Amino acid sequence: MAYYLCTPEVKSAVCCVNNDNNRYKMWSNVAGIATMTQKLLRQLPSIDKWLSSEPGNALCTEFSHDEVAYVMREHLASLRKNLEKGLKKIPTLQSDEYFALLRADLFTRRRKSLRGAINATGIIIHTNLGRAPLAREALRAVNEVTRGYSNLEFDLESGKRGSRHEHVESLLTQLTGAEGALVVNNCAAAVLVALNTFARAGEVLISRGELVEIGGSFRLPDVINRSGAHMIEVGTTNKTTLHDYADALGEATRVLLSIHPSNYRIVGFTAKPSLRELAKLSNKKKIVLIEDLGSGKLIDFKSSFLVSEPTVAHSVAQGADLVTFSGDKILGGPQAGIIVGRAELIDAIKRNPMSRAMRIDKLSLAALNATLQLYMPPNDPLKKIPVLRMISEDKANVKRRATNVLKKLKKHSAIECSLDDDVSYAGGGSLPMNGIPTTVIRLQVKGLTPNDLAKRLRETEPPVIGRITNDKFVLDFRTILPRDVTDLIASIENAIQ
Repeated sequence: MAYYLCTPEVKSAVCCVNNDNNRYKMWSNVAGIATMTQKLLRQLPSIDKWLSSEPGNALCTEFSHDEVAYVMREHLASLRKNLEKGLKKIPTLQSDEYFALLRADLFTRRRKSLRGAINATGIIIHTNLGRAPLAREALRAVNEVTRGYSNLEFDLESGKRGSRHEHVESLLTQLTGAEGALVVNNCAAAVLVALNTFARAGEVLISRGELVEIGGSFRLPDVINRSGAHMIEVGTTNKTTLHDYADALGEATRVLLSIHPSNYRIVGFTAKPSLRELAKLSNKKKIVLIEDLGSGKLIDFKSSFLVSEPTVAHSVAQGADLVTFSGDKILGGPQAGIIVGRAELIDAIKRNPMSRAMRIDKLSLAALNATLQLYMPPNDPLKKIPVLRMISEDKANVKRRATNVLKKLKKHSAIECSLDDDVSYAGGGSLPMNGIPTTVIRLQVKGLTPNDLAKRLRETEPPVIGRITNDKFVLDFRTILPRDVTDLIASIENAIQ
């Protein structure tokens, strides 16, 4: 439906001048507009009239009477609001345009809100696109657990109530060398519940250079404050020494918090104490050392793109009392906040009522269990886990997939495309300085701007999300899953029709 944004009468009415005659004219115009608006409002059709029209009846047959009536009421409410603002033009029952828009609106509402998409951005752990895609084994585990009942909190051996933590605790302790482990719903929750358990009403020491924004405008200082702890900043943005921590220790100090810079880097004139040095200080003062790793690297495999990321096992070995990390970043599993560390500390967190409020659900737990199993011998996680496979995949394989798609796209006369070298990124707050060589297709379609093409591809089924560089739409094949290639070609063909 089209509306005039502003009538000449409104423009005249809002011209306020310090003249009595003009002021009188202004109020006369306002009164006239009010009368006109009331007249237009009375002309609005009733829902019954709309529904009983021929196109209305057709929509009720295609969808349902209640569904069509609900959307029509919303449209009428919007019309009333616009008319009261001085806008005008009422769609008539004979308006094919209106009923076409109504039908499109109904289709949009019926379409699934949460859908699968093809990630052609080159960002492997894309937060907005669901982060880590799950391995086939994880998908099978979710299906197995959710299609009926499960032993989520039932001990099959004793026949009594069990704990959901048991399904992943043993795997996590084996993989990290920690004494205990538990899982909550995300990493921010893991940090929050750990601080709430050990530093509520006490002080948390943290370097100024580690006061990060997690993402989505959530900032670490806010998480600390919500835990009930009082944050004490030490050192400076670029340099923090062990003495800075030691000098800030007091009677109220409960936790020393270290944040691994997984989503940023401070370079140049910098300094920070090692985790082992912090561990010695915390042990001496009998306070808890917590390290938030964020990314969750479990194995130390040979990849030049992951050398800057420490493993969880390394942090545990260096003396961290508790280590927190994500399940859906480099680990390659579902959304989860994982806490590993000393057994007595883990048990204390388990007893915190907040941990129940933040507990992981059975779907995520099933997927996490299956993902962790893929790290156990004789499995090869680099081949089994999609995130690790994409990070470590040889560029030649990426180029081969891109070349095959290029040949098919070149058959379309409307498409101009070329192969090019580019750089992908891990994403998800991981490896911010590490670009990964990749191969892309730069795409142009006759008669469409790059933004037009991007919009059309987002509206296909499945939607294709790429990036625009140098006025061309770019498809990065490092993040396009092999199983999505056929759908990718179909979506592009549908978008250019």
